[in-house]
Amino acid sequence: MTAQDRTQPDRPPAPRPEDDTYEPDPRRWRALIVVLVAGFMVLLDVSIVNVALPSITRGLGADDSDLQWVVGGYALAFGLVLVAGGRIGDARGRRPTLMLGLAIFTLASAACGLAQSSIMLIVARLVQGLGGGLVTPQNSGLIQGLFRGAERGRAFGLFGAVVGVSTAIGPLLGGLLIQLGGAQDGWRWIFFVNLPIGVVAMILAMRTVPHRAREKGERTDYDPVGAVVLGLATFLALLPFVESRTWSGGLKWTLLVPAVLLGVLFVRWERAYRRRGREPMVDLALFGRRSYTFGATLALAYFVGFTGVFFIYAQYLQDGMGYTALQAGLASTPFALGSAVAAGLGGQVVTRIGRRLVAAGLVLVIIGLLGTWVAIALVDSTAVGYAVAGPFLVAGLGSGLVIAPNQTLSLSEVPPRQGGAAGGVLQTGQRIGSAAGIAAVGSLFYSRLASTRGDFGVAVRDGFLLIIAFVVVALAIAIADLVVERRAQP
Repeated sequence: MTAQDRTQPDRPPAPRPEDDTYEPDPRRWRALIVVLVAGFMVLLDVSIVNVALPSITRGLGADDSDLQWVVGGYALAFGLVLVAGGRIGDARGRRPTLMLGLAIFTLASAACGLAQSSIMLIVARLVQGLGGGLVTPQNSGLIQGLFRGAERGRAFGLFGAVVGVSTAIGPLLGGLLIQLGGAQDGWRWIFFVNLPIGVVAMILAMRTVPHRAREKGERTDYDPVGAVVLGLATFLALLPFVESRTWSGGLKWTLLVPAVLLGVLFVRWERAYRRRGREPMVDLALFGRRSYTFGATLALAYFVGFTGVFFIYAQYLQDGMGYTALQAGLASTPFALGSAVAAGLGGQVVTRIGRRLVAAGLVLVIIGLLGTWVAIALVDSTAVGYAVAGPFLVAGLGSGLVIAPNQTLSLSEVPPRQGGAAGGVLQTGQRIGSAAGIAAVGSLFYSRLASTRGDFGVAVRDGFLLIIAFVVVALAIAIADLVVERRAQP
């Protein structure tokens, strides 16, 4: 190892020969079906549970702290294992890791539906989150490994469309199941619905997902120390946001200090691990690639704003306007359907248009959210759901041009054999962004609600202004990437 190698351990490696000898796997489109089914199930469980919280309160006598853990505990466990799950998939193979995650998620869903107390439900949700954290990086890793070029963009576009559809169907399906199952026990069926989906996904995975067996004598580095350090850092970073409403005082935010210190320790450990000739959990050379660094940062900023939209809008409609869970789900449908359509279309053109497509999507999101703010200000009645439908559709179309295309661009220069860990890092940033956004937007929403003595219109409009500010930050990152790219061109 030369002196230059020792001083620049994280420079991007030269392209691997395996990238130049790519041969399309004839099973790749069938394997994509598994990615879509698994992604649908995991993402459905994020959106479907929000409309079930009142039913869970009635059925189990859950208090606010319990409900916070039902929602936030899943996100916490999910984010905890994303990078480690991606690394395991890179090392041991996508199919066995995907099937393990699906099995854990499906069994935990059954336990959630059968829970007889709040504690049982919370524990089952934590396990369910661990299963989801194993599944998700395999999805991006499989697409990264099986597809190249324009096909990869189309595959990520289809996956983005599934994200939009699951977001749309989640509140609708949840509201419908609760209406059919009753206010007392209808919430159980939002978990039982995962059982047939999980079984089908496992059967499809066994039949269609290719598996690369390890060669004799091949060494696999799992980097257990790195996994523990990164897991603790993620846990401490997410916990204050997850508990933002139930932990009083500002002491909880001091947990961010050890989270940052553990993050620094993780970086130092990974560099030392690589210098010893071992393969680290996360190849820090990824962050030497502009597309990955800008993409990860943009996704973090966008998810800080994006996820707060449905959190405050659903409460505004149900608690402020008297909508039922099913009606609130219907009112959110235009955003999700617009996102699904645009994600599919964006996947077709992202490899030709590049980051300009993402920037255009962010502009549409800002326009749509500003239109939503105006509609809520002008229509202070139960007709507000109709008034918001048009602006929500515009925002959804923009969002569909952001999430999946940005992921395609972020992973475009990542070697396929590192696709799982790289995707896990992206997803971890998105989970931290989501938790931070809900905490920030939720805090503003509740504080304005208290200061205005229950004026939901003022509270939700102020919340949307904060969300727009976060999306503007994401747009600034996209523009900066375009400027750097233009200056780098000869």
